[in-house]
Amino acid sequence: MCPIGYVHNTFKEAVFDEKMYSSISQIVLKEELQDGLKNITDFSKVYVLFYFDRSEGYDLIQKRRYDGKLSGVFASRSPKRPNSIGLTLVELLEVKGNMLTVRGLDAIDGTPVLDIKPFIENDLAGDGLRSP
Repeated sequence: MCPIGYVHNTFKEAVFDEKMYSSISQIVLKEELQDGLKNITDFSKVYVLFYFDRSEGYDLIQKRRYDGKLSGVFASRSPKRPNSIGLTLVELLEVKGNMLTVRGLDAIDGTPVLDIKPFIENDLAGDGLRSP
């Protein structure tokens, strides 16, 4: 996989910071991919898949950042994962050329972006799903 772009924001270190969830970031796509953003503003939210490029190693059991509970890596949002892939649903605020401005991206400055996908509420599965 090759990055399609990179994150730009004020977060320089990979430490848990609640402020990330309300902060503004830019995603700068490679210029040759700009046409792929056509009609992205039809959506108010998008998923951003990214690579935890500065994360090293992982533990199968980890303490979750948001509630402190010991859980398996696949029941957490930890950057220390077997494949170091991150996924965040963000609010799409603006698109100018090859730059997206988003709110709520929990990735640090310089993080490689692997893909962007629109959030479509109808894609959500029906009743019976739960979240803590």
